[in-house]
Amino acid sequence: MTEKDEEKEKRKIKAVPRMKEIMTAYYIEAKTAEQTGKKVAWITSGGPVEPLIAMDVIPVYPENHGAMIGAAKMGVEMCEKAEAMGYSSDLCSYARGDIACAPINGGPIGGLPRPDMLVCCNNICGTVLKWYEVQARFFNVPLFILDTPFCHTEFSQEAKRYVRSQITEYIAFLENVCKKKFDYDRMAEVGRLSLEGERLWQAVLDTAMNKPAPMSAFDAFFHLALIVTLRGTQQTVDYYRMLLAEMQERVAQGIGAIPNEKYRLLWDNLPVWFRTRWLSEKFASQDACLVADTYTSAWCCSLKYLQEGDFLDSMAEGYTRIYLNIGVDEMARQVIEMVDKYDVDGIVMHSNRSCKPYSLGQYDIQRIVREKKGIPTVMIEADMVDARSFSESQIETRIDAFIEVLKEKK
Repeated sequence: MTEKDEEKEKRKIKAVPRMKEIMTAYYIEAKTAEQTGKKVAWITSGGPVEPLIAMDVIPVYPENHGAMIGAAKMGVEMCEKAEAMGYSSDLCSYARGDIACAPINGGPIGGLPRPDMLVCCNNICGTVLKWYEVQARFFNVPLFILDTPFCHTEFSQEAKRYVRSQITEYIAFLENVCKKKFDYDRMAEVGRLSLEGERLWQAVLDTAMNKPAPMSAFDAFFHLALIVTLRGTQQTVDYYRMLLAEMQERVAQGIGAIPNEKYRLLWDNLPVWFRTRWLSEKFASQDACLVADTYTSAWCCSLKYLQEGDFLDSMAEGYTRIYLNIGVDEMARQVIEMVDKYDVDGIVMHSNRSCKPYSLGQYDIQRIVREKKGIPTVMIEADMVDARSFSESQIETRIDAFIEVLKEKK
């Protein structure tokens, strides 16, 4: 083994195979649910999954499926299929990819397991409402919609009562579909595990405050899967304990995510799933490490609102005040907090053609951060799944120019 290979091996995260095992077993369980008598619910990534776990329902995430389609470089094929079905190319590429897969069991895992129900929460965007209606009609299964009011600045008592009443309706919906009573004691335990998992995930992300950072945002994009998919389970808690211990060991040994960390960057918006390796290598070649990102941190932002002793009631606020459901000024404040926390030198903003709620306020956030922190930012235009919206030469030129600005400031 060459010295370069040894160096690369040293930086590999040892927990990766375990994550792959867990996710493989999860999809096998979901795909064989009919044989085992378990029910499957498709749910939005920002939706309240804990009641499903408490009811022993397997949650499946069409957005995760969209990310897998992108990572497998099948985005263009599936998006074109959706467009041939009559869906606009301006529609979210997660939605186009997932809708195109359903009739043909397409995609990297041969389609998602057939749902018994759909659960849609609009705290991430409005597109999910129509997307899930389309899929509910196609599979002819019941759909529950949890409507969360947009929180520009604060969460009023009226909003709390409104969302809390829907959580009661959500439980009744689950009881009706599952034909059994809701177990509130089990729900309390699931809520405790959910919070513990979120705290551990935040602790994992926080190890990147160290210099050099033991993991990058590109690593976080991969290890995020469990806090999204199996939040509220012991398995998730155990995995993040193991990952945290590995990150702490890397910190103690001075092992960084990249060989020579000079510039510490913050990523904003979803990953470009089909080019994560290229982007990772591009930044690493310039001694730049993406030490934090707004996307993977979003699954921890409800921590300050969720309460272990009163999880069901606190879910109303916790699931409403998430990153994509707050005003631009509040978003900018959170970005500035992250800039300070992770000692960031610059920000990379992915202006994502597919995700309007994430992208429309970016120029305002860019301006506010520049005024308050004076750090450079770069805006790259792309898409999370559809490679037709990616220009490698243009993005490479912008990144190179951005790094030159960082060098001058250093």
